[in-house]
Amino acid sequence: MKKYDYVIVGAGLFGATFAYEMTKKGKKCLVVDRRNHIGGNIYCKNINGINVHQYGAHIFHTSDKEIWNYVNQFAEFNNYVNSPIANYKGELYNLPFNMNTFSKLWNVQTPEQAKQKIEEQKQEYGVENPSNLEEQAISLVGKDIYEKLVKEYTEKQWGRDCKDLPSFIIKRLPVRFTFDNNYFNDRYQGIPIGGYNVIIEKMLEKCDVELNVDYLKEREKYDSMAEKILYTGMIDEFFNYQLGNLEYRSLKFENEVYEDIDNYQGVAVMNYTSHEQAYTRIIEHKHFEFNSCKGTIITKEYPKDWKLGDEAYYPVNDEKNMKLFEQYQELAKKYPNILFGGRLGNYKYYDMDKVIKASLDLVANIE
Repeated sequence: MKKYDYVIVGAGLFGATFAYEMTKKGKKCLVVDRRNHIGGNIYCKNINGINVHQYGAHIFHTSDKEIWNYVNQFAEFNNYVNSPIANYKGELYNLPFNMNTFSKLWNVQTPEQAKQKIEEQKQEYGVENPSNLEEQAISLVGKDIYEKLVKEYTEKQWGRDCKDLPSFIIKRLPVRFTFDNNYFNDRYQGIPIGGYNVIIEKMLEKCDVELNVDYLKEREKYDSMAEKILYTGMIDEFFNYQLGNLEYRSLKFENEVYEDIDNYQGVAVMNYTSHEQAYTRIIEHKHFEFNSCKGTIITKEYPKDWKLGDEAYYPVNDEKNMKLFEQYQELAKKYPNILFGGRLGNYKYYDMDKVIKASLDLVANIE
């Protein structure tokens, strides 16, 4: 008999949800993570009384009532609504693109005037079948919005010229002809009171947890401890890149602590949409939880090219990478005792509600 039913590699939201559900079913789980904390990318570090999102802003939003009820069993959520601001060379615009944006940009007052302005710019450009991101964006929102609020921000984000990016990246650009600054269309939205750690701690409280563990360096040891492995790291790294490495985008975060400023920018998320700044956005964490403590903490977020050894944040889901991922999926079928999941194991960018749903689906599909 092995000591555990499952060794779960990765203490993020996917792995923690799986561990919680399997423990409820009477299975014994060991969760290991190479970082020195649980929670993966939703981990929050409390600095000077402020819950700092260590790996970028995470705002929970969903239209799935079952998932909303599920996550609320672990923490109470506040009523934070994501209403980011775009800063283009000192000009401030509301996001997503809405009547506040159009009014500031063109001095229009009615939805009809805004639609007419966008239509004029689309016609002037005249793209019937967009073949790249630039053409797609202009055909959706016109030239002014594209040049001020899309082009340079997107180029910073992906490290490529917009003409070299596929059109599908931006196919669902949110455009609203109402004065509504709520970024998400989802029915439910908020931040867990006390931060995301509250959720992960409750999910893992009946599991064994080992931190600072590199499973891939001690694979034999951990494989011998359990009947099955759930692996939530990079699928190509698991196979030692034997078919080649998948592409990712990485991020760098720089925190700045201000003891003499109580409110740095007046909003939790401000996007910087020109090349004047190397960072894409500044997060002011206290606004996520309506925190009125003295001082504030901001984080500047810099996108960067991923290289071996870097933290992988965003999969580059273009045609070339998806073909390679499918080859790794085929290879994975030869290992029936290894399950793959999460953003890196499934090479897919998930919102948090979709991570939980995918993990619950995996649990449901296990005999």
